[in-house]
Amino acid sequence: MCTVPPDDEGGAHRAEPSRRARPAGRATDRATDRATDRATERATDRAAVRAFRPRRRIPAVVAGLLLMLLSLLVAAETISGLVGRPLRLVPYDGMLAWASATLWSNPLFLLASAVVTLLGLALLAAALVPGRPGMVPVRSGDPGLIIGLRTRTVARALAHAAEEVPGVHGARARMRGSTVVVTAATSGWDKERFGTEVRDAVLTRLAAMEPVEPYRVVVNVKETR
Repeated sequence: MCTVPPDDEGGAHRAEPSRRARPAGRATDRATDRATDRATERATDRAAVRAFRPRRRIPAVVAGLLLMLLSLLVAAETISGLVGRPLRLVPYDGMLAWASATLWSNPLFLLASAVVTLLGLALLAAALVPGRPGMVPVRSGDPGLIIGLRTRTVARALAHAAEEVPGVHGARARMRGSTVVVTAATSGWDKERFGTEVRDAVLTRLAAMEPVEPYRVVVNVKETR
């Protein structure tokens, strides 16, 4: 790189404002571009997470079928009663007689109430608690492209990264939510050192995949003879 000195002090003084103004404009443009890139990246990450979010299809189908059957039963009983020909698919008279003769403290009534409550809570928990993810969203660098890797594929890749550490005879990895549990087998005595090296290797391989969400790595070292 060659630097040309100014001809005189005046020339140096006149050139100074232009040198200061240009970098300020470029710095502002770069800051704006970085902010735009970060906003786009965050939007892409959110889209990827939503796309590969585990669905509770079976509980949703069960709850939907139960509600549909109950709605059809109520509609049939209501319409048949309005036209003067009640179907009486539900034994209302027997239920009313049983309810009027049964105390709140009756063990059978308490048991039935507990069963219905537990079923309702189970359906609610199944709808609210997320299922086990089958895909790991990763960054593609393109806002219009969403990529996901199977959890089994990611686990095998991380286990292979752990096996590449010198002294490790075998390893397996499991993904539990946002935690990666790696179990490495070694015949060495320094388990702490092996654990640190295995964790670093797994984190390096995980970073190379560029997952959208952060993951915590837990390493268990087992000694083999």
